[in-house]
Amino acid sequence: MTTLTRLPSRTLAALTAMLLVLLLGACGGEKPDKLVASAKQFLAKDDTKAAVIQLKNALQADVTLPEARYLLGVALLRQGDAVGAEAELRKALSYKFAEDSVLPPLAQALLAQRQYRKLTDEFSGTTLTEPAAQANLQTTLATAFAAQRLPEQSRDALRTALEADPTYAPARLIQARDKASQRDFDGALADTEAIITATPTSHEAWKLKGDLLFFGKKQQEPGLAAYARAIELKPAFIEAHVALLDALIGQGNFETVAKQLEQLRKAAPNSLSVKYYDTLLAYQKKDLKLALSLGQPLLQQAPENVRSLQLVGEIELAANSLVQAQAHLSEAVRLAPQATRPRRALVQAYLRGGQPAKALAILQPLLKAAVVDPASNLLAGEVYLQNGDPKKAEEYFAKASKQDPKNARARTALAVTQLAGGGAESALGQLQEIASADTGSTADLALISAHLRRQEYDKALKAIDNLEKKQADKPLAAVLRGRTLLAKKDAAGARKSFERAVVIDPMYFPAVASLAALDMADKKPDEARTRFESVLKSDPKNPQALLALAQLRSISGGPKEEVAALMTKAINANPTEKQPRLLLVDLYLRNKDNKLALATAQSAVSALPDSPELLDALGRAQQASGDTNQALASFAKLANMQPESPLAQMRTADAQMAAGNREAAVTSLRKALTMRPDLLDAQRGLLMLAVEGKRYDEARGIARSVQKQRPKEIAGFLFEGDVAAAEKKWDAAADAYRAGLKLNASPLLATKTHAAQNAAGKTAEATIFSNNWLRDNPKDILFRLYLGDQAGARGDYATAEKLYANAVQVQPDNPTALNNLAWTLGRQQKEGGIVLAEKAVALAPNQPAYIDTLAMLLSDKNDYARALEWQKKAVALQPELGLLRLNLAKIHIKGGKKDLARPELEALAKLGDKFAGQAEVTSLLKSL
Repeated sequence: MTTLTRLPSRTLAALTAMLLVLLLGACGGEKPDKLVASAKQFLAKDDTKAAVIQLKNALQADVTLPEARYLLGVALLRQGDAVGAEAELRKALSYKFAEDSVLPPLAQALLAQRQYRKLTDEFSGTTLTEPAAQANLQTTLATAFAAQRLPEQSRDALRTALEADPTYAPARLIQARDKASQRDFDGALADTEAIITATPTSHEAWKLKGDLLFFGKKQQEPGLAAYARAIELKPAFIEAHVALLDALIGQGNFETVAKQLEQLRKAAPNSLSVKYYDTLLAYQKKDLKLALSLGQPLLQQAPENVRSLQLVGEIELAANSLVQAQAHLSEAVRLAPQATRPRRALVQAYLRGGQPAKALAILQPLLKAAVVDPASNLLAGEVYLQNGDPKKAEEYFAKASKQDPKNARARTALAVTQLAGGGAESALGQLQEIASADTGSTADLALISAHLRRQEYDKALKAIDNLEKKQADKPLAAVLRGRTLLAKKDAAGARKSFERAVVIDPMYFPAVASLAALDMADKKPDEARTRFESVLKSDPKNPQALLALAQLRSISGGPKEEVAALMTKAINANPTEKQPRLLLVDLYLRNKDNKLALATAQSAVSALPDSPELLDALGRAQQASGDTNQALASFAKLANMQPESPLAQMRTADAQMAAGNREAAVTSLRKALTMRPDLLDAQRGLLMLAVEGKRYDEARGIARSVQKQRPKEIAGFLFEGDVAAAEKKWDAAADAYRAGLKLNASPLLATKTHAAQNAAGKTAEATIFSNNWLRDNPKDILFRLYLGDQAGARGDYATAEKLYANAVQVQPDNPTALNNLAWTLGRQQKEGGIVLAEKAVALAPNQPAYIDTLAMLLSDKNDYARALEWQKKAVALQPELGLLRLNLAKIHIKGGKKDLARPELEALAKLGDKFAGQAEVTSLLKSL
């Protein structure tokens, strides 16, 4: 007797599947009609996999078989592939297969894709001849109308369905759903039980029972059991899987969700729902990178699926891709204007994007609903607050708080709004009460913020103590305490608090960065660097640490190549992060490496095309590279991307001015002002262009408009004084500057007032003004530096030295004061200049002007080697500045290297009028 070896179940299943494929494949020579007949038998047994194989074989033999197309569509629909089903059913229609057969499943395919609007637009006027087909189609239409919150149209379709077939169970189920929509849950449940009694295997009735129990009667466990029964009766019933998954997600039971999703995957592996929940779970786990990668194919498969658009829009919003989020959510709102959640998310996207007016427009339908829920009222408060209407904001926050008195977020928002509106003590008391009673941290943070704004540091520290009790295992409270102690000038206490935060979480970057800042203040850059390197040991791709290290090297005078390499490393480690790319573009632009800036910006926009910041950087790099047309094109794209933001118009105006197109620049600046009527940069630009065109009255009108808009600020008076100065009306200029000084003791206004008085020939008045200013403002070094520059320009180096020395006394670490004092000592051939210049360069290591001063002082002392080393560095930092090259030639001459001086001088001579020092260049060349 032969012994049979028992095969493992997996092996047996695999062999069975293989044999099935081989057997079906062997039928390849059969005629298409036999293959179709075989497929019908498989469908009758609900074996959709075998049916699909047979139908595809039949269509390989004859692609125009209408019945095969129809049956393939039905089989795919049963498998959950609604998109594929729609395609096949539409082909069956094109081959003239009977509408009574094709239209009901085609409508169901659209319903499964949640393309409700498309379904009703296409089929609402259709009448079929067979009663069962008509009842089926009209029932599907009723469901689609209901999903669009169009109850009258839904009832009409349902009435038509039951007129065609009064016993049609799906239509009776919708009647039950209609009762549920009117909150008659008991009546709806009774009707559903009656259907189940008559047809115990009705999977749709069991699913509805689950809905009624879970959502209507709040009986969660019986509801979940009903969903499970519906799935048991029909494992490929996707709607029951979806309902069960949504219910489990609502409970936060993600472990069970994952198991249930695997059941759906087995039943309908190609269904849109599987892809949707894969994406949703990645989002719930905060894996935005995975969620985004899954979300894009989801939308490609069903670009008009509202649920998918909403989910991907929310993911893009979480990833701060605001333009993409707005696009997806806008489409979801267009397709389902009555749906609440996508509309709320779109409002939030506009708020985050700085477009409060658009947010307000999108919000309105939510506020016009018969019943406005607390979440919508809370969102309305935020929208009105950003639109500058605190009174309206307080009204909606109050509604939200009244509707849901236990909602700490709503109560906190109301208290914060009242705090801003002037009811400080009452609002602070409410925040204190909420913070004490609520286990969350929102009110605590609001209370801490309020005390810090009011500089009530001791009260802030008490509030931080309360927060720390709630979050003893988190570093936030320790960091807030450190910042508060810094505000109290307690650096030692602050350091201890930041160190405590790092002990709790060594990777908490705000604490690490704060400690590094204290290290830098203590002149310990190596310790600061070590902190960032420690973070990178644990997390080599940490973008914050990589960028902090790059900025630290830049501050410490590190070569730009090294700084760029660190930023590039941050980009390579985090290719979806825009900040490293922006910083690298700006680094190259600052160093006049325009080609590298352009290449970096182009690469950045290619990698992250939806970032307005990177598009702006590209435009700036193109403009710096001299390609004004490309820059204007980039800024035009930026304007389309952010139509409510004035930035694109400002950038466009800059490019137009660079191209000499003043009229176009005026138009762009005026567009910017229509978006923000008080945008100071736009007003300044228009004023400068008016002055340039000698339209002084227009310029003065702009200045006075600024004064009205900003009555407590100096900007308008500064503008008015500058206009008068341009007209050489020095008395009027001085009067305008002095009017500004009454508002604010601004050193800038002081220097302009003094200069205007001198220009008017009122030197005695100017002297009195300067003496009074120096007496009344003993810590103002800007005015002292200005007076020192004036004295140095007229050759009064002794007075200049006195003024610069006084500035250094006030601010010993001010590099400009140190540099200027060193220069003045050198002009007088006094000792001490080199030490001061070295200190200035140490404090500001990459400033060519300071390096130039040090180099020239070293040259004066005949230290040719060091002078040459420093001057070469200055030239490398700013190679286009002719004065630096002239001084390099002078150092060569002083060091006896005339052969090295000559090329530098000859290169300057070729510049002609582009270099103002040609007389000195000619003289030096002759001396060689």
